[in-house]
Amino acid sequence: MLSSTLAPSSSTAGIATSSDTSTMKNAGTDPAAAQDRFLKLLVAQLNNQDPMNPMDNAQMTSQMAQINTVTGIQQVNQTLKSMADQFASLQVLQGASMVGRDVLIEGSRLKTTDGVAKGAIDLAGRADSVKVEILSPSGTVLGSMNLGALDGGRHNFEWDASGYTGTGDPSFRVTAMRGTQAVATSSMTRDRVLSVSSQDGAMSVQLRDHASVPYSSIKAIL
Repeated sequence: MLSSTLAPSSSTAGIATSSDTSTMKNAGTDPAAAQDRFLKLLVAQLNNQDPMNPMDNAQMTSQMAQINTVTGIQQVNQTLKSMADQFASLQVLQGASMVGRDVLIEGSRLKTTDGVAKGAIDLAGRADSVKVEILSPSGTVLGSMNLGALDGGRHNFEWDASGYTGTGDPSFRVTAMRGTQAVATSSMTRDRVLSVSSQDGAMSVQLRDHASVPYSSIKAIL
């Protein structure tokens, strides 16, 4: 009677396991594995070299110096990646103290809380007169405030929004003058931090009334 041999199951044949894949990836990036491959190739080259024309010491020294350089670069890259991961985790941990606090980001939107809308402006230089106009969502001027002369830098303001009955949040625009010359301004809007997280190695901040923004977009923590 003829005996039969069972072939490996098609569900497992030729399929690399996750551990195999991980091993192959580590072999390509691990400095020790790279050095081991180099030494094996060097030994094979020495065993198969032409006895009449052997490799001289300069060639061997050059090749060993090259592998040491490559190994060193791989080790530095691994160290830097580890430091970057640790820094990102530490940054998120420190950023947790921002949760529940108000921050300033660039924008002209005014969010009303308890009948008061708060905003801020940055002046590029001293201004003799600064005027803030409050606008409806459609662009209609709802009111204005004259802040007078202000030095360069950041200045906060408040608008009494208790009489505002429109739908949607109002916004504001700023006009700053020094004599007949306009002074450059930047508008800042307030928002509250709900959470912080790490994304692609950088910290992002989830705000209550805006989308998630990178930490670099936060201009001030109030």
